[in-house]
Amino acid sequence: MKKMKWLASGLLCSALLTSGLTLAKDYTISVVAGGSSDADSYRTEAIAMAADILMREAAVAGESLNIKVEQRSYNNWDDFKQAVTLAAESGKAPNIVVTGHEDIAAWAQSGLIVPIEDYISLDSWPVNNIYPNLLNIASYNNRVYGLPQDAEARPFFAWKDHLAKLGYSAADIDAFPDKIATGEYTLYDMLNDAKKAQDMGLVEPGYGFYPRVSNGPDYWQFYTSFGGQLQDPQSHRLVFDQEAARKTYQFFIDAVKMGVTRKNHIGTPWDQWYAEVAHGKAMFWHGGTWHYARYTGKEGLTDFFGNIQFSLIPAGDRSGKANTLTHPLVYLLTDQKNDDVQEIAAKLIQIASEPRINTLHAIKSSHLGITKEQLNIPLYANNRWAMEATERLLPYASAMPNDTDFGNFWNIYWKGLEAAWTGQKTAEQAVKEAVTELRATMANSVIIR
Repeated sequence: MKKMKWLASGLLCSALLTSGLTLAKDYTISVVAGGSSDADSYRTEAIAMAADILMREAAVAGESLNIKVEQRSYNNWDDFKQAVTLAAESGKAPNIVVTGHEDIAAWAQSGLIVPIEDYISLDSWPVNNIYPNLLNIASYNNRVYGLPQDAEARPFFAWKDHLAKLGYSAADIDAFPDKIATGEYTLYDMLNDAKKAQDMGLVEPGYGFYPRVSNGPDYWQFYTSFGGQLQDPQSHRLVFDQEAARKTYQFFIDAVKMGVTRKNHIGTPWDQWYAEVAHGKAMFWHGGTWHYARYTGKEGLTDFFGNIQFSLIPAGDRSGKANTLTHPLVYLLTDQKNDDVQEIAAKLIQIASEPRINTLHAIKSSHLGITKEQLNIPLYANNRWAMEATERLLPYASAMPNDTDFGNFWNIYWKGLEAAWTGQKTAEQAVKEAVTELRATMANSVIIR
């Protein structure tokens, strides 16, 4: 019966707009977003816009529908998760949550969220125009639980003037992304260039390769660069590739040994990091597509394309591949034990996913679009960053698995990486300890290769 809820919802919403025998006319829908700054305001504002559209449609159909949207955003993920958890425990969970796709598995198992496909048709507009891989990322156990709120990728960046002073011609710099995509230019080629830049005094020691300053999904890209696989496509079990992990750990050991990355780099203040990379203090670094807004906004970088080249993360060696990671945030429906409310909330999510509305978020926050049609929306099509980043990065993007054990798996991987990076363990020791811990805590969940 649940699979027919979207059909019932469609009929009910149709009735809502065409007759007096309708759903209740007054609704309060709450939406809470995590990891959101001022630039991400449309994560919640889009729901309010959708409510306005739905109410206007009702008015045109002769109905009086009132929807009040309560919006709340958290910049800090821990505060957001705590707020949602406490609200759910008290029976007051927000109707809609905007969170990372990796929360789907745990929240689905706990019963906090319900599949959105129970309330809307996946064949309806604009859901049928959403990139299929993004819908897959929003799924768990072959059910679509949410709709992607945005897309992004995590590029590798290089300061163009430093490349030129290393001897790269303008044509070479233009061809840099292609050389990386084909595997011709690897992470170790990058370390060698980073060392040359430091030796020439172009950047200070420790600034040749300047990674993100805290744990994050980005660090799985390096595991992929060295041939690692996160999930087995047949069994759907997590995969820990010992050789890929060893090479990843060794890469950061080598970066420190060459002096191009600081041993104590993790923990550098984010504001300091943003200011430094946006003004040529670093030779190479990596980050997110949304960083474009920070560089060209708060940091005052007036000519992004004249100063910075961007690409996929390079392959680690010939066994790996150039890649990037996408980490879409998703709209999820919490279980309110009230189908009428959930139908309204689902309809708002559906409307908020329409190309023009989603494009407002994409361009304001420097994220990427979720639908093919956005490439035809002038605001998106005329934005050089959105178009080039979509073309250059998204076809190569992978995502972290939706798996309830992934958090523990991630912690073990990161613990080994940090121990190797800071010189506490060799790469081999770090891998050995990770394997021991995985076997002790996750033996049935992980394939160890």
